[in-house]
Amino acid sequence: MEQRIIGIIRSAVLLLIIFALAVPQFVFPAKTETVVFLVDRSKSVESLGEEALDWIHEAVSKNGAGKQFAIASFAKNPQSELSLSSGAEIPSQFSGNLDKTETDISSGLRFASSLIPGDQAGRIVVFTDGNNTAGEAASAARMVKNRMIELDYVAMKQAEGKDAAITSFTVPPTLFEGEKTSVSVAISSNAELDATLRLTVNNREILRNGVKLKEGNNAYTFSHASSGTGLAVYKAELINSGDAHIENNSLFAVADVKGVPKVLVVEGTPGGMLPEILRASGLTVDAIAPERLPTGLGRYLQYQSIVFENVPGHTVSEEQMGLIEKAVREFGTGFVMTGGEDSFGLGGYFKTPIEKLLPVDMDIKGKKEMPSLGLVIVIDRSGSMDGAKLALAKEAAARSAELLREDDTLGFIAFDDRPWVVVETAPLTNKQEAIDKIRSVAIGGGTNIYPALEKAYSELRDLKLQRKHIILLTDGQSATDGNYAALIEEGKKRNITLSTLALGSDADRRLLEELAMMGSGRFYDVSDASVIPSVLSRETVMTTRTYIEDDPFYPVIEAYPEWMSLFEKGVPQMNAYIAVTPKPRASVPILSEKDDPVLAQWQYGLGSTLAFTSGVAGKWAGDWAKWAGWPGFLNQVVAESLPKYTSEPFSVEVNKDKGNAVISLSSGNAEIIPVEASVLTQDGKAVDAYTKLVSPGQYELVIPGKPGMYYLSIRKKDKDGTASLYRTGFSVPYSEEFLLKGTNKELLNELVSISGGRELSSPKDAFRPLASKPLRKQPVSEYLLLAAFLLLVAEIFLRRFGIGVLGKLIPKRKPREETRADSGTAVLGRLAKAKERTGNKSGPKKPDPPFLKDPETTFNKNGGVPVQPTAEEKKPVSMDFGSSGKEDRMKRLLEAKKRKG
Repeated sequence: MEQRIIGIIRSAVLLLIIFALAVPQFVFPAKTETVVFLVDRSKSVESLGEEALDWIHEAVSKNGAGKQFAIASFAKNPQSELSLSSGAEIPSQFSGNLDKTETDISSGLRFASSLIPGDQAGRIVVFTDGNNTAGEAASAARMVKNRMIELDYVAMKQAEGKDAAITSFTVPPTLFEGEKTSVSVAISSNAELDATLRLTVNNREILRNGVKLKEGNNAYTFSHASSGTGLAVYKAELINSGDAHIENNSLFAVADVKGVPKVLVVEGTPGGMLPEILRASGLTVDAIAPERLPTGLGRYLQYQSIVFENVPGHTVSEEQMGLIEKAVREFGTGFVMTGGEDSFGLGGYFKTPIEKLLPVDMDIKGKKEMPSLGLVIVIDRSGSMDGAKLALAKEAAARSAELLREDDTLGFIAFDDRPWVVVETAPLTNKQEAIDKIRSVAIGGGTNIYPALEKAYSELRDLKLQRKHIILLTDGQSATDGNYAALIEEGKKRNITLSTLALGSDADRRLLEELAMMGSGRFYDVSDASVIPSVLSRETVMTTRTYIEDDPFYPVIEAYPEWMSLFEKGVPQMNAYIAVTPKPRASVPILSEKDDPVLAQWQYGLGSTLAFTSGVAGKWAGDWAKWAGWPGFLNQVVAESLPKYTSEPFSVEVNKDKGNAVISLSSGNAEIIPVEASVLTQDGKAVDAYTKLVSPGQYELVIPGKPGMYYLSIRKKDKDGTASLYRTGFSVPYSEEFLLKGTNKELLNELVSISGGRELSSPKDAFRPLASKPLRKQPVSEYLLLAAFLLLVAEIFLRRFGIGVLGKLIPKRKPREETRADSGTAVLGRLAKAKERTGNKSGPKKPDPPFLKDPETTFNKNGGVPVQPTAEEKKPVSMDFGSSGKEDRMKRLLEAKKRKG
């Protein structure tokens, strides 16, 4: 029996678990109805927001009392305007900032449906003009239908206005210098307008014409003679006063102009001989000062090579260095750096993008016997330094620490209204620990320069070092003055020098320049905080001065054929060069007598770069500047940097699909060969591009469809190993959001037909009863698992203790044990009382029952038949008062009976 019960329980547990895994549900009709108002706030209808809110307010005030509703808005992305509630006040205006350049109805519907709880019925009322520019709206409508949510719409009409848009701009993708070509522009207008059409190439205006636009499509063709070489960025602009959307008034096109290579020479000291030497060799040369360096990637792609002639690093921003590095790596532009007192390590290029692309490291790795050095960096940490300023200052100090040797002495002091010693001035035994402390400095309060500078001098004063230097950086003015002259003069007696850096327009330039002059150091006036690391690394290197090797020598020419042929008649003497360390993969055609590189080259990405560590001026080059082969040598250096790839043309076509830009590439060589593609924005930021082979010679790239100008580099390696490169650019056009198209009711009717909704003409219809109410489902798996658990506990209990334990646990009623005498006596008592109550009124007296005649007769429990007492029962009753209570009662009853008888 016990085993059978346990088996039944186990079977029940198993069945409950199986049912729970099947996730059974009870289904109930949903009672609560929710309405979500979804408002389009894209550019085409952004002015109609207040009208939509008024419509919603009227709908809620008339039929929405006590009902749940929410408000959301969308453009490219959705956001909530009013959370789900009942009877809440309608906001007077929309909040938050949306990207209004696209209309993605799909994202809006998905977001609105998420605001309706899964166990409630609902309706979405969308306010839009129906001009969807991103996403799959029909797919979202089917999702809404699957959730049993109705979809209605209120048509929004675009604001009326005159608008003209450039819809197409084409330029041949490949041109030759001086070639005349046709440039075509297509313009669409919704009215007759007078406008001005402007064309530029690389920001240089080539045409400005007045045009009379007719309603509809307009086409114009112009003739243009290309000039210069490299990538030419054309831009068409339409100037039209009172235009509804200025965003659709411009487009870009790119052409690769071939011809004589074009070189950009950046001169640290303008007026040098290098540009003229290169022009004499037939190259096209642009010479500029470093302050005029471009800030857009396209301007660098005009050139086949870039030359830095003794350019100090602090005059070139980190952003500009990054653009040059990307032009070399991704687009094959060449780069050359020549030496001088403001170049390489002395120029402050340590750990910059320029050092990254060069074939040499700026630091000297354990090759020179340098003088002992003590350096204390004093940096302002006041409130005005918060953000990028302090972060770059700390990074600069960290780079300086990396440049020092372990037996050099370093100190770091941060100051606000008082000095804070961050790194004790001591030998740099643990670089990483010092760098971590420097990077941990937090922002502080006011600015007080003198105590911090006094602390720095006191740290260096008594140290036995060959060179002791202080670098002071601040962006503010000191709260108090001090006797700077006496402090610096005392420091100069102890061989301590001082350089200062004024950061930003609020710095006390006059004071800092005077301090640097008194301290026999250098003053830097910095407006761009990104150059702080270059300044401090330059100062660290300049302090040693041993980076300059200035003993005249005869360079050693290694066995590189392209270079050996230049020195068939001998090698002139050279005066000086900057000591650097060649990178492992670099080639070093020319060495010094100390095996330092004088000329090094390598391939960096797609570009070739060279480092000539001597200078172009005679004080560095020595007899090389008088050498007849000097112009040929400089021309050869630049020529080695020019791109050497073969160019295979591709036709480029740009389309937009679901908010993405799809770039179709077609090659004349119909081979199944994969390609590598890089896409960069105008400011040099890489764009994630997915590339796939569609068919032989046909490729496709997909990137986010943000409007603007992009640059494309395509690398392809043929079966024979020949590498080819194609450089071009393309323009992702503006969103169709900026075209006046009217209301797209065709799409809206398609969407509401999917979910069974309709167009609403009156606000009162927003809360009308739903055509079909969805069902609310209540899962019961948890309850089934709970029941299975309880049964399992019961089964374990039965197996452990057995089924018999249940009988012990259930309390039983004890039967009353009565003696025959007790029973009889009780009956006698009850009968006697009844007789007293009734007397003789009931009739003639009946004879007593037999057991009343014999007092000793007892009463049988089994049926009430009188029986004669046994011999044992006839024994006299003991009168012992210690006997039981029953015996006492019997004794008293018998005595009472005798008295009555």
